Parts: sequence; structure tokens; C-alpha cells
Amino acid sequence: MKSIPIKHRQRGMALLVSLVFLLLLTLIGLSSMQSATLQEKMTSSVMLRNQSFQIAEAALRMGESAVQVDTYSLAVCTTATQCAPPAESATVTAAGRNSTSGVTWVAAGAGFYGVQNIGTTLTAVNVPSNTSATLYRITAVA
Repeated sequence: MKSIPIKHRQRGMALLVSLVFLLLLTLIGLSSMQSATLQEKMTSSVMLRNQSFQIAEAALRMGESAVQVDTYSLAVCTTATQCAPPAESATVTAAGRNSTSGVTWVAAGAGFYGVQNIGTTLTAVNVPSNTSATLYRITAVA
């Protein structure tokens, strides 16, 4: 039996190199999966934000339509708290009147709108000079 000279003998280097390459490919694959998952989450977030915006916009249009009816009447806000933008707009979950702000929230599809009568003025924009105009604040949320 012939013995192989020591300098030509394999010492397991091929196995070590293949394991290192396998480890590198695994890390690249994991990184790609994390990136794809993150992109899916961002896409979902953008889609939900756009959907919420569209719902709030539709609720705002419904509030505008309600105010434009000739028979619409709403008491003028009397305190600084009632005339300020409603603080509860970020937490509205059901239709109804809020006792602090005085805003009555109306369900409009999947969103809500609230109307505040700010009062009348003679200096409103986009109306002829010295014309009395009633100012309303419509807050829409989705």
C-alpha cells in the first residue's frame, strides 16, 4: 500500500470553506427576509393611513353638507373650551355629545364628524365686504 505524501493530503479545508459559504448565504437570506417583511409592514401602514384619510375626507364632506342645509342650526360656543378645537378628536370611538367640548360627534360611514358654531363675523374671506357670515369648524376623524 502506497502512502500519500503529507504535503498533498487533504485536511478538511473544503468542508470548512463550504460551511463558511453556507453561513454567509444563510445570513444574506435572513437579511432579505427581514427586509421583505419590513417593506410589507410599511406598505400596509401607508395603505391604512390613506384609507383613514379618505374616510375622514368623506366625513368632512358630510359635515359640510349638513351645515349647508338652510334649516341647520347649532348654538354658538360660549366658552374658550367649547370654541377650541375638540381635544377628544384623537380618541373618538362612538357618536354622541362630549360634555367637555360640547361637540356632538356624528357617525359618517366608518368615521365621525363634529361641528362647532364659532359665531358670526363681517370679515370672513371669500364673501363680499360687510356681509354677515356664520363660521363653523368641522372636525372629521377616521
